[in-house]
Amino acid sequence: MKERLNRLQQHLQHGLIERDMPIRLALLAMLSGEHLLLIGPPGTAKSELARRLRQVFRGGQYFERLLTKFSVPEELFGPLSIKALEEDRYERLTGSYLPSASIAFIDEIFKANSAILNALLTLLNEREFDNGAQRVKTPLAAVIGASNELPEGNELDALYDRFLLRYEIGPVSDEGFHQLLQLDDAPAPALDEADLLSADDLVAIQAVAIQLPLAEDVYYLLGSLRDFLRERHITVSDRRWRKAVKLLQVAAWSNGQSQVQVWDCWLLQYCLWHLPRQREPILQWYQSHLGADAVVNPERLKRLIGVWRETLERERNDKRHLGNEKGERLYVDHQGQLTTLSGREYSAADDGEPLYLAPPDQADRSNADQGHRREELQERFFDDHYQQSHVDGKWVGISEYTANPDNRLMRHESFSPHTEPVRYSESHIRERVEATQDLLDAIDRHKQVLAKKLASIGSDVADHLWIDPGFAAPARDNLEQSLAVIEDLEVQIRDLQEGFRQLPRQ
Repeated sequence: MKERLNRLQQHLQHGLIERDMPIRLALLAMLSGEHLLLIGPPGTAKSELARRLRQVFRGGQYFERLLTKFSVPEELFGPLSIKALEEDRYERLTGSYLPSASIAFIDEIFKANSAILNALLTLLNEREFDNGAQRVKTPLAAVIGASNELPEGNELDALYDRFLLRYEIGPVSDEGFHQLLQLDDAPAPALDEADLLSADDLVAIQAVAIQLPLAEDVYYLLGSLRDFLRERHITVSDRRWRKAVKLLQVAAWSNGQSQVQVWDCWLLQYCLWHLPRQREPILQWYQSHLGADAVVNPERLKRLIGVWRETLERERNDKRHLGNEKGERLYVDHQGQLTTLSGREYSAADDGEPLYLAPPDQADRSNADQGHRREELQERFFDDHYQQSHVDGKWVGISEYTANPDNRLMRHESFSPHTEPVRYSESHIRERVEATQDLLDAIDRHKQVLAKKLASIGSDVADHLWIDPGFAAPARDNLEQSLAVIEDLEVQIRDLQEGFRQLPRQ
């Protein structure tokens, strides 16, 4: 199947410049039973892509229509049946119109008015059409929608959401312009009839593809991507997530894989944006998270290392307060002697000279805890001739005032607790070492996974049916960066583990 699809891609790309990716998306949309929206100016091969897609589909009809604000339902769904009206039935003649088509191209699709919209939504999503009193199944495989601009108005949001794949298409680049001018109109080589896809092929492909499992790191990546999109206020409906996963399964199966891998998620950049400018940030986020999974996530590891580092420092510095035989806590005084007192009050002095408080009638007796020398006290608060001050209703001389211990400036000295380092049990240290070892083991397994991914980029990415081969280089760069970050974090965890090993033992 991969070789067959590869030949179809080459046929579709013949004679087109810089249209490889929309060709891939159009073919993948058809295989998945989804629709592709192309947004860009006229003359950028939007209709040509749809017509070429019809070439690789065996059987069925092709339908193409340009909508305007004056378009009526008859243009898409067929005229009313006169015969049915005569029999009081409201039915349309749908032959050669959209309800009977397998591949369709609808240009300026957001010009659809309310008269067209409801029937178009049902047809796109359920592949059903209400024709009079009957709801009939349609053979629709895929619709390529095109528009010069994004939809305006909430009434078109549902129609916009029906297109799982979205691609902003523009004129060829300056590099491709010269090649464009040299193109000839030679038709593509004829396809082998056996390579063409039929409606039965599409049903079979989708049936087997949805059985494909998702790799564990894909589940983690999708969950993290959902959080990222929420933070950026990019709304993605549950239905779109489910359809996107089905698309990834079809992409993986048709590429010959046994499970959906993170590489396949590269396609999500074309499924999840609401505005074209959002595609690039989604791609950048995806590339930066290629080397992470639910266990070995660099951001998570950094937070864990921070917690372990704080734990180690706390346990290294933790002390046990010792006591005497009576159970009283002991302290070390200023002379280095053990005491049960936690501190002492002492008279403050400045160069050996006592310091005093100001008289009680002063707002700040301690002078901002600096106190007063005797000379300063006498000069500021005592009479020059009698050397007295009025204190508590009586006259007090300077000698009497300084002799009263209540007037001394006192300070408090706290004694240091008498401690020793906490000693830990062997089981406590073993638990710490084992916890960090679990992380190291997970990192080692993750490094092996990264090494395998790096070794297989050539086959997994460069040779992928649906991924731009140019993605292999940035994918390798991002994986190598992720590996370097993980190895640096691994060194930090080993240092922490050794620190836990060196904790004091009982």
